[in-house]
Formats: sequence, structure tokens, C-alpha cells
Amino acid sequence: MPLTHVSGGLPADSRPAVFDGRMPAAPGDLRVESHGIEPVPESNRYGGAGRLFTVWFAPNLTMTGVFTGTVGIALGLDFTAALTAVVLGTVIGAVPTAYLGTWGSLTGAGQLPLARLAFGRSVAVPGVLQWLSSVAWDALIGLFGGDALARLCGWPFWLGVLVMMVAQGALGVLGYEAIHRLQIIMTFVLAAAFALIAWRLLDGVPVADSGAAHGADKAGAFVLTSTIALSLSLSWAPYASDFSRYLPRTTSRTRMFWCTLLGLVVSFVAVQAIGLWGASVLTDQTAAGVDELLGGGALGAFGLLAVALAALCSNAMNDYSGSLALQTVGVRIPRPAAAALAAVLGFPLVLWMHAADTTARFQNVLLFVGYWIPGFVAIVVVDWLARARARGGAAVDLAAETARPQPGWPPLLAFAVAFAAAVPFMDTSLYVGPVAAALHGADLSYYVAFLVALAVYAPLRLRARGRA
Repeated sequence: MPLTHVSGGLPADSRPAVFDGRMPAAPGDLRVESHGIEPVPESNRYGGAGRLFTVWFAPNLTMTGVFTGTVGIALGLDFTAALTAVVLGTVIGAVPTAYLGTWGSLTGAGQLPLARLAFGRSVAVPGVLQWLSSVAWDALIGLFGGDALARLCGWPFWLGVLVMMVAQGALGVLGYEAIHRLQIIMTFVLAAAFALIAWRLLDGVPVADSGAAHGADKAGAFVLTSTIALSLSLSWAPYASDFSRYLPRTTSRTRMFWCTLLGLVVSFVAVQAIGLWGASVLTDQTAAGVDELLGGGALGAFGLLAVALAALCSNAMNDYSGSLALQTVGVRIPRPAAAALAAVLGFPLVLWMHAADTTARFQNVLLFVGYWIPGFVAIVVVDWLARARARGGAAVDLAAETARPQPGWPPLLAFAVAFAAAVPFMDTSLYVGPVAAALHGADLSYYVAFLVALAVYAPLRLRARGRA
């Protein structure tokens, strides 16, 4: 009998061909990957857990992280308090991402396609949100990459952004192996560039050893800084298994977890620490700040090139995962075309962010693109653990799991309730919830959304298992 697959539970001989396609055969196979959301068969798996460190390290060495780091100082924290908040938030957000990433080798499936197990047909809701988030991240990161490229080449801003979007779209079209190979190279290149930036900061920029915030205001600023850092590392959670789905089933899950966790934490903490230290010179014009900090000339050009390459590395992953999310929703478009589409749509959003108050628009987009993720993580983890318990220690059989679909309304209800419950705890320049205001700006919405989704969905999922 034909097996069912995660892409809609269709028989193998009737599933849309657009979801299948050519897969990379080995490390270094840089031909276009047309394979979409169909699970990768064991015969096509390759690679080791170590490549997860580089694929999660290089894309985070961006000026987006540096600019995010400046926020803690802008909110009135001193360097030590702000760095503590950054480390705390980054680790909390990275743990779910690292855990979800271990599912790739067990199933051969991407993260949003796997979410169909928990959400059923209602996966369209997180699927659309993930696709929109990938476009938004293209803008958040492309803003700085495009600016750096424009300054480096003497172009107008829009042309720098356009060239950046074309390049990242091309890499997203090439797919999984091309992204992994580039990240290996860029790990060394970008680490050298940001080490150079850090050295110049240490050489002449004083650290903010005292902050303007005190008492409850300082506590609120600490929580908000931590939440913003959390939003960065947690934002990768819906992408996590997309970049481990070609790893063999026998790959050590422990090594996968730690390679991912270390890649995320080390990179994010490093760039945000640079932002904290250099907040006085690295403002919303971070590309210009890098050039000035490095003294212009060859060093300045190298710094600007590194900023542009970092944006390319990160946004290629956004476009790749966005293509899988769009297919998960049910849009029958080839994966390479879907990746190119995300890059195209990111272009006008970058121009919009650049046209007015960059700082406010940046922070608002950064927070809003992530508010849905904690509820999503809670739901898929509960469903995964329930299925693992039902298997009684047996290996994951994705075809069998897909044959046991869950009703779509319980996860959708939990998802909606979790988001609604988080609204009073949100803190952005567009909206400050009453609880956040009472807590002097402390944004606890991510924690609230996760806990509420857990509390609502877990009893419904256990009840459904009991009836089965």
C-alpha cells in the first residue's frame, strides 16, 4: 500500500509533484534543490551534526543583532545589566529552537510541514504567519545589508537593497546545501570581521558603565531587553528542522541540540554585546557607524562587505524556510519560485522601514513577527511528546503518525487564546498593554503566550488521545 506523507496526507502516487523534486546528493552538491515539503527519504540523507553549528552561527552575525544590542543601553541600562538580560533572553529562546531542530533527522521533514501533525488543516494559520515573518525578517536584516552594500559601492540606498535581495533570493533558490556550504565559509569570514569591530570598540569607545534607569524602571527595561533578545533566538524555532532534515536518522540528537544551541547563543550574545558596548557610535545608522569605527579605507570597506555578506547569509535562510511554509499552507508553487517570491516582497518593506523612524519601526516589526511563536512552540511540543509516549519508545514512523491526524480546532483555539492573553503584556511603540505599562515597560508576552497555550492545549490533546 502507498505511504501517506506529511504534505496533506495524500497517497505517494497522488501527492502534488511540486512538493517533491531533486535533492542534493552529498556535501558540496550545489545544484538547485527543487525538493519541497515532502519528507527526505533515508537514502538521501547525509552530513553530520557539526554542520548545525555553522548554519546557526554565521547567519546571526548581522547588524540586526548589533542594533538590537543597542536597545538595552537606550532603555537606560548599564552595560552589565544589559548584557545579563541579553544572555538570559538568548538562552531561553535558543533552547526550544535547538530542541525542535533535532526532529529533522528523525523525520526528514521541515518544521512547518511537521506542524501539520499537531494542527491538521489549521496549520494554514501558523504557515501564513511564518511566511509573512520570513518576508519581515528579509526587511529587518536587508535594511542593514542593503545600506552597507550601497555605502561600499557608492550606490543609492534602494539599489543596494535591490542587489542584496537578488543575491539572497538566488541563494534561497539553490537551497539547502548551498546555504550550508556558504555558512561554513562565512563562519570564519564574519567571525574575523566582527572580531575586528570588537577590537576597535575596545580600543577607543568607552562602555556605558552607568544607566539612567533605576528601581522599577530599571527592572522593566531589563525584562524588555531580555524579551527582545529572546525574540531573536526564538524567531528561528519555526525554521529549526528545515536545516537538519537531510541529516541521517542515526545522527546524535544530543550533538545536534548542543551544536545548534551553541551556534545560536555564541553568535547572538557576541553581536549584541558589540551593540551594547558601541551604542554611542552604532545607532540606527549601523552601517555608517561600522565604517566610521573602522576608520574608513580598506578596513572600513571590509567591515561594510562583512555586514552585507552577513545579511545575505541570514536572509537566504529566511527565503528558504519561507518557501517551505508557503507550500505547507497548500500553495502549489515550486520551492525555488517560492523562495524568490519572499525576496521580492521583502524589498518594498525595507524601503518602508528606511523611510521614517527606523528605530521605532525596526523594534515594532521585530517584536510583532515573533509574538505568535511561543504558542506555536508549546502546541507542537505537546503533540510531539504525546505521540512519543503513544509509540512507547519505538522509532518515529512519519507515515504512521500522519495517518493519525488530530482535529484542527484544539490547537487553533489554544493558539488564539494564547495570543489574546499575551496582548496586555506587550510593549511596543505602537501599543503598550496595560500590564506592561503597570510593570514599567516589562514585556512578558512571550512567556504568557507559551504558558497559556500549554495550559489550554495540553488537556485537549490528552483528552483526544484518551478517546483514541
